[in-house]
Amino acid sequence: MSLDRPVAPDPYELLPKCGAFTVTSTDVTDGQQLPDAHAFAGGNTSPQLSWSGFPAETKAFVVTCYDPDAPTPSGFWHWILVNLPATVTELPAGAGATERLDNGAFHVRNDFGTKNFGGAAPPPNDQVHRYYFVVHAIDVEALDVDSGATPAVVSFNLAFHTLARAILTPTYQIPA
Repeated sequence: MSLDRPVAPDPYELLPKCGAFTVTSTDVTDGQQLPDAHAFAGGNTSPQLSWSGFPAETKAFVVTCYDPDAPTPSGFWHWILVNLPATVTELPAGAGATERLDNGAFHVRNDFGTKNFGGAAPPPNDQVHRYYFVVHAIDVEALDVDSGATPAVVSFNLAFHTLARAILTPTYQIPA
């Protein structure tokens, strides 16, 4: 069976407009191949992320990683970290390893079925996949979701509370 298909659109261009700020990483680079440490079959480690320039009225953050290029109609959610306090402006590499962080933030189930970061895992010899690491600045101290929420429910709630987004989009491809 062939996996040939068109490239999916940028999912964030399809959402209501909001402000923007900056996210950077010492581990991954926008538009460049993710190191194997951040692949599911490699180290399966969430990358270091830091952000700045978000709106002053930000009360919390949500961090996500989404692959719109997965061969499914719904893409693939790799990471959904909810309710980071507004005082947190950096995550060290590996912050996605546990279900809850010491500051009260928590993960919801990703599409691997686990409540943590799940690394890049495209099918071998498939098209280049984009991994949208997004920090969402929100206008509430906590989204009204619990750790049993799905990525779709978190995203739906984000639509009503996102002040601004910072996006970093590395890629990953497994050659045949």
